[in-house]
Amino acid sequence: MADSSDSVSVDMESIPLAGKEHIVKTGHGSVSVAILGDPDKPALITYPDLALNHLSCFQGLFFCQEAFSLLLHNFCVYHISPPGHELGAAVVGPEEPSLCVDDLADQIAEILDYFGLDSVMCLGVTAGAYILTLFAIKYSKRVTGLILVSPLCKAPSWKEWLYNKVISNLLYMCGMHGLVKELLLMRYFSKEVRGSLDVPESNIVQSCRRLLGERQSPNVLRFLEAINGRPDISGGLRKLKCRSLIFVGENSPFHYEALHMTSKLDRRFSALVEVQACGSMVTEEQPDAMLIPLEYFLMGYGLYRPSSQLNVSPRSPLSPTSISPELYTPESMGLKLKPIRTRIQEEV
Repeated sequence: MADSSDSVSVDMESIPLAGKEHIVKTGHGSVSVAILGDPDKPALITYPDLALNHLSCFQGLFFCQEAFSLLLHNFCVYHISPPGHELGAAVVGPEEPSLCVDDLADQIAEILDYFGLDSVMCLGVTAGAYILTLFAIKYSKRVTGLILVSPLCKAPSWKEWLYNKVISNLLYMCGMHGLVKELLLMRYFSKEVRGSLDVPESNIVQSCRRLLGERQSPNVLRFLEAINGRPDISGGLRKLKCRSLIFVGENSPFHYEALHMTSKLDRRFSALVEVQACGSMVTEEQPDAMLIPLEYFLMGYGLYRPSSQLNVSPRSPLSPTSISPELYTPESMGLKLKPIRTRIQEEV
């Protein structure tokens, strides 16, 4: 963790796409921020799901060559890790106060201030998507757009609350052992990639399992307790005026949450992409499925991918007149992908 200075840098060049890490002190503790790209470009901040950091939550997306080209051509990426989730993190001391989701959202504002960033594009997954959405509600002028993957917006259901409590108790008593990892992998991935007695688990699940073993269980518990105590922010969604693009895996345990969130957002500024046969973490399980929707979403901001061969009008994909479901078929992508579909709320 950081020493008496406001920020320290850690050499992470040996890790592909890791970026240059800074530990930034905030009013609610120190936070790791890994910066990748040209600081003179517009800022894209990312926030991962529970027990993950940018290497375990976004490496699939950034290892997708075309997505990497799209994002790094247009943005400088600031990967924010939940407190104590960065590589090599020490256990957060018992003297550190508990955090709530408002504290985590306020941390983001302080990080932006530290790096001199006025407004940012946001990319978050599940718990991270909730934190970024709350940040957008509280600091609306500082968010130009939201890209949310299997997001949360309501308070935990009894089922989720109990599920999280089981993980909390196991983390407290046993640490990050096998059962906790299995419960977390069920949160992230579909059955297809988790494998079975007859089918081995996929490489992405094996990699995620290894990276989970590097997490400090007290730090994960701290973040989990904050997320499990989150309030319902559905009422604030209608006030958001930034554009929002939501991805959700059809087999995500939070699929209904994403549909609920889409229904509460202003339909003029939001779109939903459902990825079939996929779990919550679309960024890892089917990152290629995100490419074309992301490209069209960024066209609405005047951003583009230089290698694109698509001859289309650069209108926002968030207008019903400019989204065509055919654009999101595997054939249009030139890829062998499981089908995805895009939902736009119909005009009343």
